[in-house]
Amino acid sequence: MDRQICHSGGRSTGDRIIIDRTTDAVKAGLRGRMLDVCLLGTGGMMPLPYRWLTSLMMRYNGKSILIDCGEGTQIAMREKGWSPTPIDIICFTHFHADHISGLPGMLLTMGNAERTEPLLLIGPRGLAKVVASLRVIAPELPFELKFIEINGPEQVFEINGYRITAFKVNHNVLCYGYSLEILRQGKFSPERAREQGIPLKYWNPLQKGQTIEADDVTYTPDMVLGPARKGLKVTYTTDTRPTESIMKNASGSDLFICEGMYGEDDKLEKAKGYKHMTFREAATLAKQADVGEMWLTHYSPSLAHPEEYIEEARKIFSRTIAAKDGRSISLDFEQEEGTK
Repeated sequence: MDRQICHSGGRSTGDRIIIDRTTDAVKAGLRGRMLDVCLLGTGGMMPLPYRWLTSLMMRYNGKSILIDCGEGTQIAMREKGWSPTPIDIICFTHFHADHISGLPGMLLTMGNAERTEPLLLIGPRGLAKVVASLRVIAPELPFELKFIEINGPEQVFEINGYRITAFKVNHNVLCYGYSLEILRQGKFSPERAREQGIPLKYWNPLQKGQTIEADDVTYTPDMVLGPARKGLKVTYTTDTRPTESIMKNASGSDLFICEGMYGEDDKLEKAKGYKHMTFREAATLAKQADVGEMWLTHYSPSLAHPEEYIEEARKIFSRTIAAKDGRSISLDFEQEEGTK
């Protein structure tokens, strides 16, 4: 099918793009659902017999997001037992082969599964051109590809109940990190609804985020909801030196997935030259950003046993994990007092 380049992708407000394909039924169920996170691979540069290339997959409310798709990502996904079928967004950090060369095969697999729903691709400038080149070996697809090419050092996308923030990092090519947030609305307040004389029949739709117009009066959700509650946040960044943009966007993340190309301290100068990080540098970012937990990834092929260097990183940030392929977690909203 024809490519569609979508620089706005939906309603645009400044550097914020809003795309909403979420049904009312899904919106109604946004509360209390877990965000499943899986680091499919942890390698950098090339796949190894014991380590696939770095790629992250997240599932929420029946939809999935994939970040990066290098060689072998399909195999890593199959080993985990997860399916590419519900993926409706793929984000790319940059266009080095170990982060995008698995895309043609992934697209063909989706097509062979008789997918007809559009697939949204997000990435740096030039994304549509790069994908067109890769599709020489995957020219016929039964579904539409849509593109959003990131504009500027930071851009926010609100898509299907997610907030995705793309932020520029410091690699030797244009490269972005991503934060994904599941926002959580405030609690419904019957007292506020009564004080404003809102008819009882409108309480439920207002609580679900709908705006009601009746009898020349407009009722909006903020009229009956309290302040927003803590949601869920995952930040992913790879192929970069430490930057202020990473610390800012990772701040308060429940999970921070960060590159650790080198575990050895004597590789610092090499990390600087190739625009990567050491374990210690990643741990320092995690501490500064006050994240819940950090998973290291994107190891150098020469780093056969990352766990041998993890204790030095934990001296800086104790909740550092040398992740292995397939590591996963289910994040849930914090329970409030008086709830079970």
